[in-house]
Amino acid sequence: MSSKFRVTHEKSSEDEREIPEGGSNVQISSSPLFLPLRERGGTMSVASTHAILNLDDVGFIYSHDREFINHLSFSLEEGEFIGLLGANGSGKSTILKLASGILTPSAGLITLWNKPLQSFKNKDRAKLLCYLPQLLDIQVPFRVRDLAGMGFYPYDILPEATIGEALETVGLRDKSDCLITNLSGGEKRRTFIAMTLLQGAGILLLDEPLANLDIKYQIEILRLLNHLREEKGISIIMALHDINIALQFEKVIVLKEGRILGLGSPENVLTEAMFKEAFDLEMAVQRDISGKAYVSYENNFFKENHR
Repeated sequence: MSSKFRVTHEKSSEDEREIPEGGSNVQISSSPLFLPLRERGGTMSVASTHAILNLDDVGFIYSHDREFINHLSFSLEEGEFIGLLGANGSGKSTILKLASGILTPSAGLITLWNKPLQSFKNKDRAKLLCYLPQLLDIQVPFRVRDLAGMGFYPYDILPEATIGEALETVGLRDKSDCLITNLSGGEKRRTFIAMTLLQGAGILLLDEPLANLDIKYQIEILRLLNHLREEKGISIIMALHDINIALQFEKVIVLKEGRILGLGSPENVLTEAMFKEAFDLEMAVQRDISGKAYVSYENNFFKENHR
């Protein structure tokens, strides 16, 4: 039996795309970490040229303080995976909350499928996009299947997909009856991703989903997200701190004090000058023998301290 998940790409139409049976453990663990399609002989990106989420000249003010987000504009296209970079306090979480409708902009316009984001009812918006915060420390003793099943919240008539199929896709079917409090950090994140599969949203807004995870679980989450993007056409904006991981994305946005410093491919945006401006840190962009870029911090660690 093949698994089917409803992916809501537009309010007026819903698209079912098939995920192959058993598309969890084997595919997650064996696929390359995050190779762009051009390295697989394909096109530059799975993304279309249709902007589905658009932020136009957006501003935001916390309380009566000065404007924190100022004249911010960018868009997310179908199938796109954007990395959101910046120092702590640069505005990553605020932008994700604005894009999800949790916060309301003080200026500008955010549209989802060409319709003002704030005009959607909560349940209708939940069928189109899903926001996962950085802190997912749940102490309530839910079972894995019960937490994943909360993804059915927006629907009066349940979609075709089952909780078991969603857990199979994220590699947690054997943990279905476990308490969420007994899972590892990576397993908890994957449970929430299973919930988003049942929710059916075509857009995921993820606030540092790799935070506080061992490198093994970081790679598992990245491979799972890329698998969902390729198999279902899900569009993703993900805040992160690891620049070497960001170098493997196809598009990045670098923020500082609520404004965009750079937007585009990592090769063009993540330069040494950009690192200095965004993070006030000197980092060298190196390339390995295959030509892939990575960031070296060697001049900022122990050598400099012992001069």
